[in-house]
Amino acid sequence: MNSSTKSLLSFLNKTSRPADVFTVEEFTDEHLMLKETVEKFVDREVFPVLHLIEQKQFDETKRLMLKAGELGLIAADIAEEYGGLELGKVSAAIIAEGMAKARSFNITFSGQTGIGALPIALFGTPEQKSRYLPKLLTGEHIAAYALTEPSAGTDALGIKTSATLSPCGRYYILNGEKQWITNSGFADILIVYAKVDHQHFTAFIVEAASEGLSTGPEENKMGLDGSSTRSVILDQVHVPVENVIGEIGRGHIIAFNVLNFGRHKIALSSLGTAKRAIELAIEYGNVRQQFKQPLTSFPLIREKIADMVAESIAVESVVYRTAGEMEESFSEPYDSIAKLVGKFAVHCSINKVMATEAAGKIVDEALQIHGGYGYMREYEIEQLYRDVRINRIFEGTNEINRILIANHIMKAYEPVVEEEHVSGPLEKEYQKLNLARVILKELIESARKNNLTDMNKEQELAAAIADMAIGLYAMDSLLARARKTSGDQKIEIAAKVYVHKTLQQFMNLALYLKNYAGIGVEAIQKAHQAIIESADNLIGLKRQLAEIVIS
Repeated sequence: MNSSTKSLLSFLNKTSRPADVFTVEEFTDEHLMLKETVEKFVDREVFPVLHLIEQKQFDETKRLMLKAGELGLIAADIAEEYGGLELGKVSAAIIAEGMAKARSFNITFSGQTGIGALPIALFGTPEQKSRYLPKLLTGEHIAAYALTEPSAGTDALGIKTSATLSPCGRYYILNGEKQWITNSGFADILIVYAKVDHQHFTAFIVEAASEGLSTGPEENKMGLDGSSTRSVILDQVHVPVENVIGEIGRGHIIAFNVLNFGRHKIALSSLGTAKRAIELAIEYGNVRQQFKQPLTSFPLIREKIADMVAESIAVESVVYRTAGEMEESFSEPYDSIAKLVGKFAVHCSINKVMATEAAGKIVDEALQIHGGYGYMREYEIEQLYRDVRINRIFEGTNEINRILIANHIMKAYEPVVEEEHVSGPLEKEYQKLNLARVILKELIESARKNNLTDMNKEQELAAAIADMAIGLYAMDSLLARARKTSGDQKIEIAAKVYVHKTLQQFMNLALYLKNYAGIGVEAIQKAHQAIIESADNLIGLKRQLAEIVIS
């Protein structure tokens, strides 16, 4: 593991300086203008016709994609020389979060801006970029990403689709079937992965109008009714050799690195959905009367709201920290785009797992606050509940992402914890953060000592290591944000609530693995003592946090 990756993982060992952590409070005027543009587009353009899109009236989808192209929303993350705006990773993050409210339309949009366009934008030849990117960035053409197959989901390298060079040497002939391909019902181009000579995993640009390419019927899904999801059948499809992206046999470099960006954008979309669910829950709770009082006046409802808000603030702190780190790295000279993107593989998986699971809990609680009405189709929260479930499966299941996180950390982790004393209102929280780091250190040392280092086999251990890494990145990011925004009561309370809960989770994981991995009890005992001695009245803090957001 190279030194730059190790430095990005420093949050595992030492406290980050607030100055080194990007937060949403640092948005520039341009960022705020972009945020407003996205909000207006969704509220004024998408929402009025969202019911038509949910009925699969895809003409509306294509019309809105053109409108998004006119506003520059598709081109934000692409280099200027190919028609993009090159606004940076923070701007791309703002768009990804803001578009979440557009629900099914957002699936089309994010498929276009992420895994649809990025293989060409990042790995395509100058000719491929010049030919295909301009119409993708204006929304005139739609892209789809065709990787998954009936027998190859998480095991992407196990695809069966074949590519054979034609006798004339001018084409690759593709045969196979792709499954659950987003945007496939109206895509103009597809990024298709196939094995040349049945063994060399390779990426191709395939035009949808190609002879021999067809699609199955629309899938009948649990949610996201307004997105197009079909099978794609390739029957003797002739693809020009110049439409190979990258090198023959190196398609996995493209697939996995593009999926890293996809995971980060799903995290941002999940954050946007979580915020919308909180908004809907509070709006409903303020007007819904029970026992002659609004729901939001009841302590158990307020506790739910406080937990939802603390969780969403933690997710927001993490996803924008990663966006800031990406922007900084991309602004510096680099030799290889694959290596640069690969540096953030752990962060993108952390973002994805944390945000999608937080959104699932938040949407569920928001529906609970709606009571029986939340179960009715006429209420938006019911749609969010069905739509958000796929996020834990998209772009690699959360189980496989946990194993990816643990594999990286088991190889790169250096067992040295640099404890830092931070005084002030968050002193106890930083002590808890240091204790959490020691628990992870002892767990990894024990695993190495007992030869439990193959994370593909030791999957229970891998999940625990991943959850601890997620917890450390979240606590470190949230505490740095709270120090940076000193005086912001909402952020400070959220930090206290979140850190206390997360240290409890560390302790429980360590106890669960104690007799298996051989971890010592000293760190667990110290964590337990810190929890017992915590001076904060958590119920009082949650009531205070709920009052801030409700009022």
